[in-house]
Amino acid sequence: MHRILSNTKGDRWIWLIVILLSVISLLAVYSSTGTLAYKRGVGVESILMKHLAMVVGGIALMYISHKLDYRYYAGISKIMMIVTIPLLLYTLLFGARINEASRWINIPVIGLSFQTSDLAKLALITYLARTLSRKQENIKDVKESFLPIMGAVCLVFVLIAPANLSTALMLFGVSILLLIIGRISIKQISMVCVAGFILLMAVLFLGPRRETRISRVKTFLHPELAKPDKSFQSDHAKIAIASGGIFGKGPGNSTERNYLPESYSDEIYAIIIEEYGLIGGLALIGIYLFLLYRCIKIVTKAPKAFGALLACGLSFSLTIQAFANMAVAVGLGPVTGVPLPFVSMGGTSILFTSVAFGIILSVSRDIEEPKKVVVGEIRTA
Repeated sequence: MHRILSNTKGDRWIWLIVILLSVISLLAVYSSTGTLAYKRGVGVESILMKHLAMVVGGIALMYISHKLDYRYYAGISKIMMIVTIPLLLYTLLFGARINEASRWINIPVIGLSFQTSDLAKLALITYLARTLSRKQENIKDVKESFLPIMGAVCLVFVLIAPANLSTALMLFGVSILLLIIGRISIKQISMVCVAGFILLMAVLFLGPRRETRISRVKTFLHPELAKPDKSFQSDHAKIAIASGGIFGKGPGNSTERNYLPESYSDEIYAIIIEEYGLIGGLALIGIYLFLLYRCIKIVTKAPKAFGALLACGLSFSLTIQAFANMAVAVGLGPVTGVPLPFVSMGGTSILFTSVAFGIILSVSRDIEEPKKVVVGEIRTA
């Protein structure tokens, strides 16, 4: 154990954030999975042990990812994109349907469901960071730089959006931020936004689950006109938050966990506020804001464009997802299926989030350690 700790590099504050989020996750999942355990006919402890195994596995993946020099992810990004596109297409056409959406692929033998959009986040952000850093000399060239970037962003968006529009929109937003930081011209960025808007309208009004999406937006905009079954989730999330007060009911004393759908995932923030109060909710917001602050410091100090863009894209992806989840829980947005990073219960999503943390730590490790010549180093701007 001492040897592992001595070999742990990178930003120490980010490691502390990961440990804090792990503890919060274990407490919240243990408290909110009673109904799920009853439905499955197992004990809550059984579900907690599985979640603990995923958290420990995630931290192990984070450790491995942070030990690999981040420059190697530039080469891996191309392979990841080649693998991701067929997987997204397969998921869209033949994926397992859960909650009326085909977002998962069942992994044989181990019995886990794999959400391909989690891989797509890593693949697209890494690919964009690589492409933008390598094309800086001719970044304004439409054929050489703009078309490959626009094609990748729009293709991933259109493959994720029919089943998981919220994730597609967040990933699209992170991509636009990377294009701005990567010095793509405003005119070209506007073209990407117009293409994204057209695709969004097509998904909203022509794609599958359009009735569900329109219903959720109407319920959010006019909750007083919504039918009780349509506003059930948001109503009980508000009840959980209101009953939490300043200091909360205490760990394990939630009552809304028995009514809230996905109380251990999409609505876990409402359960945290119910049990730990306004203080607990603000503390969790502070943790994610501090994570963003530490990541921005890493971005500003990164010596290579690829490392800066990579850390920037991944950190924005994590924090935007976190605040989207919390916004939905407190009624600032329509209901979505976005988990709270490294807190919500979820198998492969925890693993991919851990890899993202590991890559950010790899960039920070490069800043702290003396520069070494990497054999076969991939050229970055």
